Amino acid sequence: MKKELTVKNIATIAIMGVLGALLMLFDFPIAIAPNFYKMDLSDLPCLIGAFALGPVPAFFMEVIKIVVKLLLKPTSTAFVGELAAFIISTTYVVIAGAIYRKNKTKKNAIMAMAISTVVMSIVATIANYLFIIPFYVKLYNIPLDVIISMGKAIFPIISDKLGFVLCCVLPFNLIKACIVDLVTFVVYKHISPILK
Repeated sequence: MKKELTVKNIATIAIMGVLGALLMLFDFPIAIAPNFYKMDLSDLPCLIGAFALGPVPAFFMEVIKIVVKLLLKPTSTAFVGELAAFIISTTYVVIAGAIYRKNKTKKNAIMAMAISTVVMSIVATIANYLFIIPFYVKLYNIPLDVIISMGKAIFPIISDKLGFVLCCVLPFNLIKACIVDLVTFVVYKHISPILK
């Protein structure tokens, strides 16, 4: 732990967390989910940092990312959106960092990203089903049927909340993580000497 939290690493953690927060501000919808699901690349610096420094620093990058994002753009979801983003993103980068740390090879990097992508997508799907969607229904006083109908407009096979999370939330998170994985795979070797 002391090795991971040197002064140099703390500075790197802060920089990567702030970069993640800035990227969080540039979000955009994608066609496979209703417009209130926004894609961003805020996990990119944190995943790169997880590979360079390890899982514990990656955790702190995610903490900084959420805190700085809240300073730049206050919550509109009573902190539930930020809490969900923190849990989902932390799951993703900490698992990837922990797996990659054991054997720093290209093959292991691919395996780390694949495993963390699948686990994160499952966590995101379960979290949406159990507490994120129900919270938004209560917060915004929107009937669950309205949210389901938004998903049904994209995928006509959706008929309930489970169908919504499986058809919209799961692929949304898989696509988001795969984009971050691909960019990380392309740029990591060029950036890692600077971070180390």
